[in-house]
Amino acid sequence: MTAEEMLAVAVEEARMGLAEGGIPIGAALFDGDGRLLGRGHNRRVQDNDASMHAETSAFRNAGRQRSYRGTTMVTTLSPCWYCSGLVRQFGISNVLIGEATTFYGGHDWLAEHGVGITIADNAECVEMMTSFIAQHPELWYEDIGQD
Repeated sequence: MTAEEMLAVAVEEARMGLAEGGIPIGAALFDGDGRLLGRGHNRRVQDNDASMHAETSAFRNAGRQRSYRGTTMVTTLSPCWYCSGLVRQFGISNVLIGEATTFYGGHDWLAEHGVGITIADNAECVEMMTSFIAQHPELWYEDIGQD
C-alpha cells in the first residue's frame, strides 16, 4: 500500500468524524507490509471522552499486537503530545502525517527518538482542519488543551 493510499484511509476516518459532529482528525495503523491493523477518528465529542483522539482510536481498534516495531501510524494531523507518547511508548516505528500546518505537534520529538516521520502536506487535510477551526474555535482549543 502506498503512502497516499494509507493517508486516504485516515482522511476517510476524519470525514466520518466530522459527519458525526466531531473533530475531523483520522488515523490508521498499518503493519510493515502495509496491512491495515486498525483505524479510527477523534471521538472526544461523540463519546464525551477527552482521551479518544484519532490515534488512540486506531490503536485500540488494532487490538493487541506482539510488537509494534515496523508499524506505521498514519494521521491526518501532526500528533499531539498525548498521541506522540502513545507512539513512543509502544515503539511504533513510523508516523505519516497528513499536515502539520494547522497544528505542529510532537513529531520533532518523535524524530529525535528514532521514529521515522513523513509529512505529506496534504491540501485536503489542511483545508478540512482550517475550515473546522474557523467554524468551531472553542471546540478546537478544547481539543488541544488551550483556553
